[in-house]
Amino acid sequence: MLKNIATNLLDIAYDEQGDAGGWPVVLLHGFPYDIHAYEEVTPRLISQGARVIRPYLRGYGPTRFTASETLRSGQQAALGADLLSLLDALQVEQAVLGGYDWGGRAACVVAALYPSRARGLVSVNGYNIQNIATAMRPASPEKEHRLWYQYYLHGERGRTGLTENRRAFCRLLWSLWSPTWRFDDDTYARSAIAFDNPDFVDVVVHSYRHRFGLVDGDPQFDDMERRLSALPSITVPAITLAGDADGVSPLDGRQSDLKRFTGRHENRVVPNAGHNLPQEAPEAFVRAILDINAWCD
Repeated sequence: MLKNIATNLLDIAYDEQGDAGGWPVVLLHGFPYDIHAYEEVTPRLISQGARVIRPYLRGYGPTRFTASETLRSGQQAALGADLLSLLDALQVEQAVLGGYDWGGRAACVVAALYPSRARGLVSVNGYNIQNIATAMRPASPEKEHRLWYQYYLHGERGRTGLTENRRAFCRLLWSLWSPTWRFDDDTYARSAIAFDNPDFVDVVVHSYRHRFGLVDGDPQFDDMERRLSALPSITVPAITLAGDADGVSPLDGRQSDLKRFTGRHENRVVPNAGHNLPQEAPEAFVRAILDINAWCD
């Protein structure tokens, strides 16, 4: 059953399972997915004594902004600040953080800037903090074509397209990014309900414009964004995962950033897995979480 908890900006909807006295794990979903990405991960972790918390990110599912005037920002600092606020609201001093895509970014932000709050980190696709200062430098054509959806959302035609066709648009991304994953209609529909959030389009569009420096962020996150612009090291124990069938983040695309992990770190390539790695390869994700927890004992 879903729970809700208020933070300074959001009424966050989250699923919590396991012993309340267990070791805390916060699992964060990406775009365009939701907490069901961890449906098979969660019971495996609970069986190992974990208290598993799966929040809906801003703009997804039943999570809502508490004030109409708050900028519907999708910038990286906002995602990190939301995670920090959730930990505070739940009175969780320290947790293992796990995530991919937007959720991996939130986890990396907190692990980098607030390492005392992260017992350890599991991040799909490596170091997920954005280098906005260099975002306008073109990559190779082979890499650029994978980002078509981001460029599409830079214009108002893309905003309208996402508004009118969000189910079809997001399903196409699922297929392109996970070419070896044979998900069925029910699996997609279960997650796609989260995209009906009234703030989904605004948050998504802002995210893909802000990361290229095309729009301003929420001023309340300016200091955090300034700190992130230095591309801070992640010192907490970390395992990074990469699917060798990822349709948006190829294996060679993030290798240079692995030097940002300056604590104990291991990078693992997961065969036959795409972008939605926790849902496609739950065993590999669970093993990484359990290994991080063991490293910290």
